[in-house]
Amino acid sequence: MPYVPVAELSQYVGKELGRSEWLKIDQERINLFAEATGDFQFIHVDPAKAAKTPFGSTIAHGFLTLSLIPKLMENILVLPEGLKMVVNYGLDSVRFIQPVKVDSRVRLAVSLGEVIEKKPGQWLLKATATLEIEGEEKPAYIAEPLSLAFV
Repeated sequence: MPYVPVAELSQYVGKELGRSEWLKIDQERINLFAEATGDFQFIHVDPAKAAKTPFGSTIAHGFLTLSLIPKLMENILVLPEGLKMVVNYGLDSVRFIQPVKVDSRVRLAVSLGEVIEKKPGQWLLKATATLEIEGEEKPAYIAEPLSLAFV
């Protein structure tokens, strides 16, 4: 995670901060997410039935792919020096554009959209996170995650 003086955070607004490493979304990850959430819709967990759909295979849960944002963004998002902690503050928007098929590789492209001082020592960072799918023209989603940094 790159750390910068608080006074310099605004210099990163509107800029691409980088991309994560590629991550393979395999059936085991999808099945574990189904178990954790109770979402066993066949399109996610039944390869035989899913093969007969327009997707041709199982697909990752949309919320599985969203849940990857903190991990994929951890070494990209610029944060203020003197950081005590950073917490997930939610999402301003999410648009799922296309599904992530099983065994696809994904990576997150991150840019900083906004920096707001909520109160002294608390900075709200609004990013734009685009989950790219290797070999695909369109991303899986574009989201605006919010992180609250305490200094």
